[in-house]
Amino acid sequence: MAYTKTKIKDLVDGKIDRDTLHTMLSTPKDKERFQTYIEILQEQVEWDDPIILPLGPKLYIVQRKSDRKWMIRSQAGHDFCEWDQNWKLHARIRVRETAEKMEELYPRLMAPSPDWQVIREYFCPISGDLLDVEAPTPWYPVIHDFEPDIDTFYKDWLGMAVPERA
Repeated sequence: MAYTKTKIKDLVDGKIDRDTLHTMLSTPKDKERFQTYIEILQEQVEWDDPIILPLGPKLYIVQRKSDRKWMIRSQAGHDFCEWDQNWKLHARIRVRETAEKMEELYPRLMAPSPDWQVIREYFCPISGDLLDVEAPTPWYPVIHDFEPDIDTFYKDWLGMAVPERA
């Protein structure tokens, strides 16, 4: 089923009704949906480098027009690193590693023990937007969520040419 750009924008903006959301998520996607989605995201940012793939809310892989490199960029326009690196290592990080800091999020006696778990929050250095949260053991390294196979996604899933890169 094909949806209008307006309906997909409502989905992106969180303004869609529950029944339509259920139908959109549970039925096969029309071929134009991804391209429409990218167009909507592109209209919401102030920069004009093309979005290659969204990584999460307010986080994208983009192709810089200046050098054609694929970069991980926040909605505010901060380039963290190249697309195949761990962007979290370049973000502003707040680590909640004490009981007092945990209790800012959890009721007293319901917070995780800082001996067993910390909460790491990753922020955009420009806007301060919270981009990701992880809750590992204190000694665990920063988690690299995933490295998407963009070539396969574009060729095999979308049936489109892969955007050129430097």
